[in-house]
Amino acid sequence: PPGKPTLYGSVTRRGLSSDGVPDIVASEGFVVGEVTKKSILISCPHENVSTKFLAPYTSFCRIHQKSITCLDISSGGGLGVSTSTDGTMKIWQAANGEIRVRASGWDVLCCLFFPSGLVVLSGGMDAQLKICSAWGMRCFLCLHEHSLWFRAGVLDTAIVDRGRNVLSCSRDGTARLWDCGKSACLGIIADCGSPINGIAVGTADNSLNLGSPEKPPSEREVGTEGKILLLAREDKKLQGVGLQSRQPVFLFVGSDAFNCCTFLSSTYILAGTQDGNIYQLDVRNTNAPIQVIHRSGAPVLSLLPYRDGFIASQGDGTCFIVQQDLDYVLDLTEADCDPVYKVASWEKEIYTCCRDGIVRRYQLADL
Repeated sequence: PPGKPTLYGSVTRRGLSSDGVPDIVASEGFVVGEVTKKSILISCPHENVSTKFLAPYTSFCRIHQKSITCLDISSGGGLGVSTSTDGTMKIWQAANGEIRVRASGWDVLCCLFFPSGLVVLSGGMDAQLKICSAWGMRCFLCLHEHSLWFRAGVLDTAIVDRGRNVLSCSRDGTARLWDCGKSACLGIIADCGSPINGIAVGTADNSLNLGSPEKPPSEREVGTEGKILLLAREDKKLQGVGLQSRQPVFLFVGSDAFNCCTFLSSTYILAGTQDGNIYQLDVRNTNAPIQVIHRSGAPVLSLLPYRDGFIASQGDGTCFIVQQDLDYVLDLTEADCDPVYKVASWEKEIYTCCRDGIVRRYQLADL
């Protein structure tokens, strides 16, 4: 527990039952609850804390040969896309990891399915955004207007509504809005003077003042009204900007560089820092966080809303789920000490990608 000495204990498997379920016992101070073939619930009654450890349903070891930097799952749950330091981006069957399409020679940092599930948006070290068919990896649109110098790679992307407009952020310190139909940049949403590590776009609460644009927006902008863009910045700042107005909405200073951010609702947001803090904020008043979650000092690398809670992954291999309707934290295991770079979900399935080059698939149907 935060602010208290670490509690140490051990669990031991004494054998297997006739149906293959482990017989588990814990050392003094800890209690073993429900045990299945894939999960173990352990609690510490003295501190009133519990954790359920969940093993992956299956692992895909042959999609990439090196670290997997990003992944996403299509809206229908049938396909996955991932990028790797082996210089490839691949489309694969989400059920079994079978590779459908591959592209090599791309130094891609991030990838994202469009809502249709038929098209993929990617950003790379070459400061370019590429839009490709998920069925043939044919690149039919290339967007590039981020600074073309060695540090200006595209670090994250987001899609506005159905995808006529998309967003990107870069090491050059800018976040940009793009028109896919015309292959053009519609404008710089923010120029921070510091790398922007992650972005998220969401519908703002009606009470929030998003400001007014200095000039009428282009007719090519679709779905930007009433939206707020979150910027996770390297200079320890989390910023909110009106997407259509380009006006700052809030600026929150954290404990370290912000790596990622996401929306829990139109009111509540999450952002994770390099020193392991997860800040929950109310966009209507960001003077002080609602809560700060700190499980370890490892960087928070990925945040994803899930049901009435969220999933977080960190640089020490931990990946966990916090939900209001669960009286325990759910730990997704087997990454060991390798960073878990990204998490994606579809219904009751969760996928993670890791520095060890493995995609892990977890099923939450029984939880």
